[in-house]
Amino acid sequence: MTKYCPKCGSSNIDWIIPQDRSKWRCKDCGYIGALIIEDGELAEEIRKRKN
Repeated sequence: MTKYCPKCGSSNIDWIIPQDRSKWRCKDCGYIGALIIEDGELAEEIRKRKN
């Protein structure tokens, strides 16, 4: 399942520390946090509202 950034809707995210899967980092907007989006439709809405 694809995961998305809750701030910008990008799927370009990765774990900060691979052994600690509780924190994610978005490589596009710099978001760091535990919350991620798994709903592609919601991610699309986030991207639309950001632009």
